[in-house]
Amino acid sequence: MPAKDIYHNEVKNALLKDGWTITADPYFIKYEDAELYADLAAEKPIAAQRQGQKIVVEIKSFVGRSRFV
Repeated sequence: MPAKDIYHNEVKNALLKDGWTITADPYFIKYEDAELYADLAAEKPIAAQRQGQKIVVEIKSFVGRSRFV
């Protein structure tokens, strides 16, 4: 499992404040032979439609110098 970005908790708290429910931390993705991780999965209920919105969030801070520069 990869290390969490330095802003991970701030993004997670912002989602929670906005009414999202964190459903996975991290979110595991398996596709054919590849195994990947996204930082968070969240859902937010919509009362009028009685179905939820779902998102997967990848958090990047870009605080360091790129190895391509």
